[in-house]
Amino acid sequence: MEQVLSFQKYNSALKKNRLLGLSCKECGTVTCPPKMVCQECAGVDLEVVELSGMGKIVTFTTTYVAAEGKEAEAPYTIAMIELDEGAWIAGNLIDIDPSEATMDLIGKRVKIGHKVFPGDRFSGGESTRPLFSFVK
Repeated sequence: MEQVLSFQKYNSALKKNRLLGLSCKECGTVTCPPKMVCQECAGVDLEVVELSGMGKIVTFTTTYVAAEGKEAEAPYTIAMIELDEGAWIAGNLIDIDPSEATMDLIGKRVKIGHKVFPGDRFSGGESTRPLFSFVK
């Protein structure tokens, strides 16, 4: 595969329910979302890989105050997911009422989906954010 994974390519793939990351050829660390260098060894010999989008919740937070212009979205729960390939990625957890989020979420299996975000006055336009739902 190619060695360059721009945010635009990552975003475009996510819109198609494909999660792309980078695998370091020097140490084997998988990074997602894309970065310029390996987060473990700072190596630059990186390969684009498709990830499973499956993982487990390692931590989470519930947001009660939404970003400007997004008040209708609050409250929502954001989870940090450790993917099966080892990379960690954050995304919204969609299968739970935020008022019911408890420490019992830690370790639960999830899979990725996506939501197109139209952008706001602080962004460069439309992008896609990861959403996670429980594996049944």
